[in-house]
Amino acid sequence: MTNNPRLLLVDDDETFCLVLKSALEKRHYEVLVAHDVATGMVLAEQNLPEYAVIDLRIGYESGLELVKKLISLDANTRIVMLTGFASIATAVEAIKLGATHYLTKPANTDEIVAALHKNEGDSSTTISDVPLSVKRLEWEHLQRVLMQHEGNISAAARALNMHRRSLQRKLEKRPVKD
Repeated sequence: MTNNPRLLLVDDDETFCLVLKSALEKRHYEVLVAHDVATGMVLAEQNLPEYAVIDLRIGYESGLELVKKLISLDANTRIVMLTGFASIATAVEAIKLGATHYLTKPANTDEIVAALHKNEGDSSTTISDVPLSVKRLEWEHLQRVLMQHEGNISAAARALNMHRRSLQRKLEKRPVKD
């Protein structure tokens, strides 16, 4: 048993977890790793973490469920939502559910640790004068509808009047950078 702060890391990318776990342990964190939402929830219940780094998309599951669960266990848990599939809708939902910060991949260990300890927003963040592209707007819309249906792809596809598999294919693509 260590006095190091406990951190829960949940991501389906096992190599990423191995590398990040090692880097965090060098920074004196006790790191618990899970590769799916269910295991993450069990680890959180058994070993309440002070910190968590949660991937937004864990396989076909949503890391947002885990954010909600962690906050219900302890509202003081500092959570960074990490994703390669960033959208405004998911960022807003993560923060509303209790995440401390939202970072897009690739993010290095220093950025993640800084986000875990960041208490305020940055008012000096630049605002783009360029509107979102049509492809990015589509991506944002799909994410918003998916969030409205609590991550249920079938329900979101029905709401969008499209085939479930077509929606899955669109969601598997990386969002367009603007």
